[in-house]
Amino acid sequence: MTQSIIIWLIWLPLAASPLIYLVGRISRRQWGYTSTARWVALAALVASWVPFVHAYRQFSAEGVLTYVYGSVALRLDGLSLLLAGVVLMLATLVTLYSNPYMAGEIGESKYYAMLAAISGVMIGLGCAADLFNLWLWFEAMAVTSYLLVAFYRDESAALEAGVKYLVQSAVGSVFVLMGVALVLAQTGTLDLAAVGTAVSTQFVDSPLLLTAGALFVIGFGVKIAIVPMHTWLPDAHSQAPSGISAMLSGVVIEAGLVALLRSLSALAGVAAAWGELLIGFGVLNMVAGNLLALRQTQVKRLLAFSSLAHVGYMLLGLGVAIYAGNVAGAEGGFFHLISHGLMKGLAFLSAGALLYVLHTARGDHSPLTVSDLAGAAQRYPLVALVFSLALLGLGGLPPLVGFMSKWQIMAAGFATQNTVLYAIVAFAALNSVLSLAYYAPLVNMVYRRQPSTAVLAGQPVPFMMQIPLLLLAVGVVAIGFWPNLVNWLVQPAGAALMAAFGG
Repeated sequence: MTQSIIIWLIWLPLAASPLIYLVGRISRRQWGYTSTARWVALAALVASWVPFVHAYRQFSAEGVLTYVYGSVALRLDGLSLLLAGVVLMLATLVTLYSNPYMAGEIGESKYYAMLAAISGVMIGLGCAADLFNLWLWFEAMAVTSYLLVAFYRDESAALEAGVKYLVQSAVGSVFVLMGVALVLAQTGTLDLAAVGTAVSTQFVDSPLLLTAGALFVIGFGVKIAIVPMHTWLPDAHSQAPSGISAMLSGVVIEAGLVALLRSLSALAGVAAAWGELLIGFGVLNMVAGNLLALRQTQVKRLLAFSSLAHVGYMLLGLGVAIYAGNVAGAEGGFFHLISHGLMKGLAFLSAGALLYVLHTARGDHSPLTVSDLAGAAQRYPLVALVFSLALLGLGGLPPLVGFMSKWQIMAAGFATQNTVLYAIVAFAALNSVLSLAYYAPLVNMVYRRQPSTAVLAGQPVPFMMQIPLLLLAVGVVAIGFWPNLVNWLVQPAGAALMAAFGG
């Protein structure tokens, strides 16, 4: 059934992007106003919730929605809705947060235009129904991400981070495109559903398609920051504006994961080992992420490396689902996708608020170090509280949302009654405890009695910057107590994954 609501959901933020830029530039030149672009961007993203709600209602009533125009096919299922919901949630809050944070920056209009654009692009990626359009959305996400990562391009570190991100993304895109070409050569189609049917009926043992799957893992793995394809991550997070760091960690990585799941699901019949592969990478990411984070003295780099470990938990849950046909693993993995978006979004935005008021990033955008935060709670009790909630949630302490999502993943692993998975789940639990070795000292630093020089010289936190922090903090706590609050997103996404992989 053709459903134009999908077009509204994707194109509303995309179409708003050039409008935001033009309105911002014109108002600045003609009247000297710098805030117009901010409010147009916020209005566009808030308005995007209208087609999202309508799409959810239609999906609930009718099932999977499709839209076909020429060679472009879009399909909205539970996984699409999950990604769209997380994208809109974080993008809306980041736009509100950026109002004071980005005020007066050169290129402010471009910032908001790209923020709206990348939101629409990621929603489009989640709805892509064929491999070529999936690759196109993936490429568009790479370009818009680069422009945001290298926003402070006049500074060498930011430009270097942006170029590193762009080059590695381009290499990943080449691998994906080669995989797409192999699939087309073997099956004669790129439609995800048609490829899946062809694989299961004609090409079960095709080495060509197995190679394509490996290329997809490498190519999309760059964006997901699967170890060892993760080297762009710490520089990009530390040099981008804090709102963009929240987007990169909270949803851009996850969009890459959705793209990988889409492509591998079409090749599910080629190999039974996709689940084991994801589990293996999940374990590797947990170990590498935690060990690398332990060595960091810059706050945003520490948070960036911790994202590797949390990608590992998502991969573990989803890998268990694919390997064992366990829908609880899929729901746990997607639950952690949401909880990571909430917690890491809150962590980066809280760190950014302190970065802003302590003036360590004003003018030269120098990094925020752990020692800068000494005694921050003395002057900024609210920011210190929500920052601590984010960190402790990421560490998996109950009753916060991070504990609940990790618990569901581990419970799914134990439910398989597989001895190897028992050991892996126990190892994942130990890794969660290990992460407290860098989260807890950061919390302790914030609550020291003697404030640092930077804290003593800091300015008040703007009220508009505090609103997103409070909303995210409420989510971290409330969903921890009542995890069923996200079932309306998690369960359809889990069902979509199991259906795609034949579970």
